[in-house]
Amino acid sequence: MNAEIIAVGSELLSPTRVDTNSLYLTEQLNALGIEVVAKAVVGDDRPRLATLVKMAMERSELVFTTGGLGPTEDDVTREAVADALGRTLVFHPEIAQQIEERFRRAGRQMPAINRRQAFIIEGAQILTNDKGTAPGQWIEYAPGRVVVLLPGPPVELKSMYSRECAPRLQRLVPRQLIRTLHLRVAGMPESELDQLIAPVYRRYPQVATTVLAAPGDIQVILRARCATEEEAEALLQEIGPQIEALLGDRVYSRDGRSLEEVVGEMLVARNATVAVAESCTGGMVGARLTSVPGSSRYFVGGFLTYSDQMKWQLLGVSPEELAEFSSVSAPVARSMAEGARLRAGSTYAVSVTGIAGPEGGTPETPVGTVFIGIACPHDTYVQRYRFVGDRERVRQLATQAALDLLRRAIAGLPLEPAALTATDQLPQTPS
Repeated sequence: MNAEIIAVGSELLSPTRVDTNSLYLTEQLNALGIEVVAKAVVGDDRPRLATLVKMAMERSELVFTTGGLGPTEDDVTREAVADALGRTLVFHPEIAQQIEERFRRAGRQMPAINRRQAFIIEGAQILTNDKGTAPGQWIEYAPGRVVVLLPGPPVELKSMYSRECAPRLQRLVPRQLIRTLHLRVAGMPESELDQLIAPVYRRYPQVATTVLAAPGDIQVILRARCATEEEAEALLQEIGPQIEALLGDRVYSRDGRSLEEVVGEMLVARNATVAVAESCTGGMVGARLTSVPGSSRYFVGGFLTYSDQMKWQLLGVSPEELAEFSSVSAPVARSMAEGARLRAGSTYAVSVTGIAGPEGGTPETPVGTVFIGIACPHDTYVQRYRFVGDRERVRQLATQAALDLLRRAIAGLPLEPAALTATDQLPQTPS
């Protein structure tokens, strides 16, 4: 079975509100082997919502709406779904009494407008709401085809789904399981990755493959939907190693963990520590490392040396070196990393210095030029990058590249530039 989710509410179309209900529903439905094939967000517009519901009913067996079940005039989900089904709304006095009793227990008198919540679509099963006043509705309009109306407040939706919807779906849905292999990849453009692995995943139409790209980070999500767990796992065991073999050591996670989580686990496993020395990233590398719970086991501290004066005062970078090579250079990145490791007493140290823009570039070091240094127990490595994008994107790419370079150094992987081409990055000049 496939499902579609329609989130209702004009507030969800603003830049400040996020639809989290659909994420929860997707997780719950996937656990039952139900694939969510489409999501939509629509304002409090009755004709538009009715059109969306009708289209979803034609395409998918299960349609969920969230929100728009309140008592006010802009709560139009009941009316819109009734329009889509060609059914009428029926007033249920017992629901009105239950809502009124809820207000009474709170020491308040029910406003007359709340009577709107007692209107139920003809033929619907009522889904009780133990956290609010709006009942949900379950409408099986054809054999094996259902429209479900759920409230918008997450606490109400989650309680209603677990108590009322999950048991019904377990009886309705053929037994299926969805299993996922979640690969995360660093140092590779999205187009190059897809060109490399597409010949493999196209041979497995029964596995849904999704490629998601963020600055310097790509996620490859393989989803197998089968009747049994054994079948799903066997399918992933067949396709997964083929894709991993093509991507090689660019794969840093096989379960969706972030790069900072992986690096942290590698450091803990080796009883090692790390410090950072940052210029253009302004603490972003340190922030990523310390965002992981328990990072105090391996993160020693950092130095934000944005000016030349701070570089020589805190890290020991010589004024002569700064004058000869400039602060954005391989020698300075090397001295920053070595100075941070020495002063922090850490096993490893990461340095980042560059020109994030939009100004400050020169013909020799244009905007987007970043040098990353990794000081290790026995050597120090420096790589030069040229990232493309605005200031924030350059900083994000530099942070991701720094963490991946640290990962490779810890693991003893090759550090040559060819293995470290970042998303949307111009060809590198070896340092």
